[in-house]
Amino acid sequence: MAQTWHDLLFAHWEVSVEKMHKLLPRGLEIDTFESRAWIGVVPFRMSGVRLRGTPAVPGLSAFPELNVRTYVTAGGKPGVWFFSLDAANRIAVEVARALFHLPYFSARMRSEAGGDEIRYVSRRADRRGSGESLQMKYGAGGKYVNAKPGTLEYFLTERYCLYAERPDKTLLRGEIHHAPWTLQTARAEFGENTMTKALGIELRGEPMLQFSKLQEVVVWAPKAVRT
Repeated sequence: MAQTWHDLLFAHWEVSVEKMHKLLPRGLEIDTFESRAWIGVVPFRMSGVRLRGTPAVPGLSAFPELNVRTYVTAGGKPGVWFFSLDAANRIAVEVARALFHLPYFSARMRSEAGGDEIRYVSRRADRRGSGESLQMKYGAGGKYVNAKPGTLEYFLTERYCLYAERPDKTLLRGEIHHAPWTLQTARAEFGENTMTKALGIELRGEPMLQFSKLQEVVVWAPKAVRT
């Protein structure tokens, strides 16, 4: 799959390593930075979503998305584990669940840019969810930078595979390709955020924030992880 990500906010909170371990499937280990675990809430917009080498389909290829994620390893390879992915496109949700075995949910969503600020609203409408919601506004500030290896910013953003799980508990790995993230410092104001409530995780304190204006991405279908 090829896709373009727009106006993406990384919002990260430090969380309990032990609690995160309990939420992961067998075969995955929590990946930590200086012994600290992190969970991210990541709102953005997608466009040009399509099978690579095919044209985008009007009405089906552009929509908001919202991820809740953490960082893991399997066989020594670092990647992303998604607790949930909300999207404002029911067809895309069902296709992603069937082909990528990812926990996608349908949601009523709106992402509006005004001046230097993004207003973002999402409420899960999927019967498989519990009405999880996010209401916020955010924006970028500061110069453009690429995260340096060895920094927390690099640890949280430069991930080039995702992990998923089939219904039979087979662990999967999907490769991801994109250029290094171009990041800016960011500001955010949360009006409502219940995206981690079902996980039993309370997000406390101010999150670590980074903003990226644009990213071109290619994602391959996941394959079983060899153990």
